[in-house]
Amino acid sequence: MYYKNAKIYTQDFRFQAGAFSVENGRFAEILPESVPADAVDLQGAYVIPGLVDVHNHGNSGRDFSDGDYEGLKTMAAYLGRCGVTSFAPASMTLPYDVLAKAFATAKRLKEEAPAGLSRLMGIQMEGPFFSEKKKGAQNGAYLRDPDFEAFQALEEGCGGLIRIVDVAPELPGSVEFIERAKTLCTVSVAHTDANYEEAKAAFDAGATHVTHLYNAMPGIHHRKPGVIPAAAENDAVRAELICDGLHVHPASVRLAFRMFGAHRMVLISDALRCCGMPDGEYELGGQQVFLSGGVARLADGTIAGSATNLFDCMTRAISFGIAPEDAIRAASWNPACALGTQDEVGSIAPGKWADFVVCGPDFTRKQVLIGGQPL
Repeated sequence: MYYKNAKIYTQDFRFQAGAFSVENGRFAEILPESVPADAVDLQGAYVIPGLVDVHNHGNSGRDFSDGDYEGLKTMAAYLGRCGVTSFAPASMTLPYDVLAKAFATAKRLKEEAPAGLSRLMGIQMEGPFFSEKKKGAQNGAYLRDPDFEAFQALEEGCGGLIRIVDVAPELPGSVEFIERAKTLCTVSVAHTDANYEEAKAAFDAGATHVTHLYNAMPGIHHRKPGVIPAAAENDAVRAELICDGLHVHPASVRLAFRMFGAHRMVLISDALRCCGMPDGEYELGGQQVFLSGGVARLADGTIAGSATNLFDCMTRAISFGIAPEDAIRAASWNPACALGTQDEVGSIAPGKWADFVVCGPDFTRKQVLIGGQPL
């Protein structure tokens, strides 16, 4: 099928007017010189790649760590409707057997790949290798020092689906863990109280990602620079950012894009099971979470994850002054690269899955298509 009269977000990260075609669920021709008369006229709409969320715990009252397959499908259906057509569900700091059960549901969803759902492209293992001081909304009862054998067992158990594993660099054995784990997936610095030297050692060892920049880590200080400058000065490191308007101030969003450059930013939702739900009490990793006015907090007032989706985070970044082309890149291509799945998703290019969102000029969603099929 051909589509014409569209403003297409192309692989060079800019919009170009023209047409494209979809065959057997994948993109075929992009910007062909001629199109058939019966091509679908998109009437000047913007067409962007389906978004890729590498850090999403849940929505619709469901959480990945529940280890419930039907719940994971419910999550994937919600994400698809929101224009998030690929995702890597994030686990919590929990016992290894609980993680193994959750990871098994991801393996099943990846293998079965039901039509009309967001594609599961990996797992982000968020915990348990974290700092007690910066655990945030993670359950401190289950924190552990880095353990490569335990990680490897989980990785093998889910068929190699862990695409990002998180670690606090100041913990004993972290550098050795990073050096071994980087051969299997992306290693991310997270929930850490590391100083500059410890963080730099982690990046030098092969960590190439930072989980939710600014959150659950020391802030920037001119005499104690910490994690953020160590990450910013290493060109191999990407940084996640929760752009819900609550976790990070708009000025700090703009600062992050300036420090890292749009090519290294990864917008995430960090959404919890309360996403898409009314105000009330929910659960996160064995702890109570209270959603009120769009803000999710633990009983002690600690801000938890978000209650929004990646598409809304992307449009909010644009409203904060980030160029649309940069915000879209940070919500599609860059996260696909972080997962190592950029050959399948993350951009509009021949041979890739035809997952795309048709938008108005203000980037409101008009239609979502997964594998070329409208939802």
